[in-house]
Amino acid sequence: MDGSIRSRNRDVERERGRRDDHGRNGPSQKHRDAPRDQRRPDRHEQRPRRMSGASLVDRAKAQVTELTGHECEAVSSLTRTPDGWRIVVEVVELERIPRTTDILASYVVELDRDGELMSYQRTHRYYRNDVSAQQ
Repeated sequence: MDGSIRSRNRDVERERGRRDDHGRNGPSQKHRDAPRDQRRPDRHEQRPRRMSGASLVDRAKAQVTELTGHECEAVSSLTRTPDGWRIVVEVVELERIPRTTDILASYVVELDRDGELMSYQRTHRYYRNDVSAQQ
């Protein structure tokens, strides 16, 4: 039985070699001879990964918390812009009793494509129980 496995493995290796010689499974000769910067990216080469929405939101919340000293309670929106990302987070600026009278604020955070902070701005303050349309 061991001999038949070796024989099959040899046949598979031989078949792989034929395919590579004919250029079907490997890069063409033209592609192999091209300068490295002109080659098409190989599927095994690492491309820069885009940041996920969740990691962008985490960065925005961390930046607002660090800059304002207040914890972020919610994320209202995440939008791609030509320069990066626009994220709106809600922050409890003043806790009161009853909680319906807490004062919250909306902050717009702009991150570049790499997730670095470009700007942040408080755009709106409101009571937690205020159900009117926010600006």
